[in-house]
Amino acid sequence: MRFAQVLATGRYVPAKMVTNAELEARLGEPVHDWLVQNVGIERRHVMADGEVGSDMAVAAAREALGRAGLKAKDLDLIIVATDTPDYLTPGTASVVQHKLGADSAGTFDVNCACAGWVTALDVASKYLIADSSYRHVLVVGVYGMTRFVDWDDKKTCTLFADGAGAVVLGAGDTPGFMGARLLANGGYYDALGIYTGGTARPATPEAVQAHGKPTVQFLRRLPASFNTEHWPVLLKTLLERARLTLDDVDHFVFTQLNLRTIEATMAAMGQPLEKTHWTMDKWGYTGSACIPMTLDDAVAQGKVRRGDLVALCASGGGLAMASALVRWTA
Repeated sequence: MRFAQVLATGRYVPAKMVTNAELEARLGEPVHDWLVQNVGIERRHVMADGEVGSDMAVAAAREALGRAGLKAKDLDLIIVATDTPDYLTPGTASVVQHKLGADSAGTFDVNCACAGWVTALDVASKYLIADSSYRHVLVVGVYGMTRFVDWDDKKTCTLFADGAGAVVLGAGDTPGFMGARLLANGGYYDALGIYTGGTARPATPEAVQAHGKPTVQFLRRLPASFNTEHWPVLLKTLLERARLTLDDVDHFVFTQLNLRTIEATMAAMGQPLEKTHWTMDKWGYTGSACIPMTLDDAVAQGKVRRGDLVALCASGGGLAMASALVRWTA
């Protein structure tokens, strides 16, 4: 049998940092204490003026390829998970392929907001399992949401950040990827997103005058307990399929929007907080890139070792959700 295995991870964090104190100076009101106490964010990183999303994706990809001992020409497929693409079309994965020089690789993007990277991991793994012509697949999550932030809107400018994370997957004869579970509550499609620029509201001069340029917005309130209610159910369902329990998991990696949510989820599952890892305190919320970036950070710190069982759980706009189980083989 063929199994999809993680060969290596990589990440890219932009050099430019914005602290809570800097935002307080811009907004003219205190935000630091509230952010630290309620969300866990102390600072965030943003792209330089000359950077674009594909640049960050390429940097993370090169790090992962180097650690895997592979060259770009060894890739058979590149999947980019993002809801902040370089362009509406063509897909950012094609730009990444060109910049990497991965001439033999097919490309496509996945967009289900911040659940995109775990979803893309699921898709990539199934390519490797089902088709022997695929040997190495690059899965990149990249987030450039600060390009769509109103820096005078404290609801968004305090949260969102930029970055990229990547894994290289390969085919092997022992289990690595062990399955995924996807869900959504599409009734919240109009709660959080970038609503100008698509076919529903093209970025015509009239639309921009009426609604403003494409900007990430909270348009209506999301259920406060949504993640703490749904993440444990997602993971338990997935583990039951694998005939495993929560206690069998060595590491949990969640969407990095709110540390208090992660703490509450771990408590609800009866799991020690030491079995998870977080990065929103130092990198802010990096959306579709946050899980691979946080996973790479945990690996770099020696927390994830060969043979460990890793559970990934993500949710994002449209209230798309994705979870996956991975037996660590890197």
